[in-house]
Amino acid sequence: MQKVPSEMREVVLDTETTGLDPKDGHRLVEIGCVELFNHVATGTTWHQYVNPQRDVPHEAFEIHGLSAEFLSGFPTFDRIVDDFVAFIGDAQLVIHNAAFDLGFLNEELYRIGRSSISSDRVTDTVSMARKRFPGAPANLDALCRRFGIDNSIRDKHGALLDAELLAGVYLELRGGRQPGFDLGSTKAESAPKEDRPGSAIARPPRPHAPTNEELAAHEAFVATLKDPLWLESRPG
Repeated sequence: MQKVPSEMREVVLDTETTGLDPKDGHRLVEIGCVELFNHVATGTTWHQYVNPQRDVPHEAFEIHGLSAEFLSGFPTFDRIVDDFVAFIGDAQLVIHNAAFDLGFLNEELYRIGRSSISSDRVTDTVSMARKRFPGAPANLDALCRRFGIDNSIRDKHGALLDAELLAGVYLELRGGRQPGFDLGSTKAESAPKEDRPGSAIARPPRPHAPTNEELAAHEAFVATLKDPLWLESRPG
């Protein structure tokens, strides 16, 4: 398998947690990653539920639907960290509201004596969105609506689903697909010929010659005119 150059590889990453602040004892419960190459998803993903070894507050459960009972059947972070680190490698990370996810990831890494992830290797899509659309909502749902990305199955937050949606948002924040790079049929190309912009629709010719009734009516009208100009211009 050909190795993808690291400078061309990115990983879109999202997490779910038991709360808002790892300093208050809250833990990771889910990690989802989507690989990008040249800013486009390759189809390769990495996903893992994590046993937080603590309860899941009701407020957090309402957001992601992951209970402590469900999560107890999955490995703790120290058991999955090697797979996680191997997947992200040295790729640039793309994260929505990066300070939140990075804070939890680095707290988990610190707990087990592993090196932290530097913020220098992270692209924050919230910052990108606020720079491009000042004053507009920058949450993931709002950006999906803005760019026409279908998020109808996002009933609750999920790390892998949100990473997949964010991959699409990230592409749009970077300017969308470049002209000529879409190898599939365009909407105009796939539309029926008569519906394409600039296409002429052939129609049968319509008759324009006057009927006998119309000629008779015209002559009767002309007869009512007194000294019409076009008769004066005729040669004697």
